[in-house]
Amino acid sequence: MLEYALGMVETRGLVGSIEAADVMVKTANVRVLGTEYIKNGFVTIKVVGEVAAVKAAVDAATAAASRVGHVITTHVIPRPAEEIEFILKKGRQPGREAGSSPQTERKSAAPQAETGDLFEASAGDEKYLAKLESMTVHELRTLARETGGLSIVGREISRANKDQLIRELMKRRRGR
Repeated sequence: MLEYALGMVETRGLVGSIEAADVMVKTANVRVLGTEYIKNGFVTIKVVGEVAAVKAAVDAATAAASRVGHVITTHVIPRPAEEIEFILKKGRQPGREAGSSPQTERKSAAPQAETGDLFEASAGDEKYLAKLESMTVHELRTLARETGGLSIVGREISRANKDQLIRELMKRRRGR
């Protein structure tokens, strides 16, 4: 089991989610792990910290976000199982590689989270990624429509930002 708690607050709309994140950080000693933008305006904010701090932060965020928006649901998972850690790290496989210690794993995970890379790139993938990053959003959308086989289609492609388009195209390149 992991030594921290995971707290999640799901709201409808951006304003409520920003208010929730702000209140959570100000109320207790928690760290915002990230946000997830879901269809139809749903936004989930994930925080981690000590169990009591996360519970207090989620309760305060629920009250604050309810005043300015609509709270869909909240949940706190005290000491989540290690098997779900890969969900939180977006794409990392569960379990540790042979020979790696928790300290070296933490050090190698930090740059990955900061840059937003959700994959281990090979030399060919790095060139393709560089090419994608040099393209405009309009060019990426056109490429996404021509490529096909992506998990986003139609208007989702039209609404996707540059990072989402690059992520989808890289997934397609790797055959995921």
